[in-house]
Amino acid sequence: MGRRKTIDVLEILEYGNYQLSRTDDYATKEFKMGITVMIESTLHRTDNYNGFMFIKNEDSDIDTVGYYSRVYFAPKNRAK
Repeated sequence: MGRRKTIDVLEILEYGNYQLSRTDDYATKEFKMGITVMIESTLHRTDNYNGFMFIKNEDSDIDTVGYYSRVYFAPKNRAK
């Protein structure tokens, strides 16, 4: 059995935000949907959710790559 390790919520948030900002061919809508679920789940489960904004408001129609191209805000207090 492996050792249990932890990672800071802010590290996950920064990594996820980077992935959501990508524009290469591999950063598909489905890829960004998965990152969004991971970030939101992590932030809500640790009581650190503080909202998000679209990277480009003019490209944020529902069910598009632009809708999932977003940045989540860091918690007001240090992440747990």
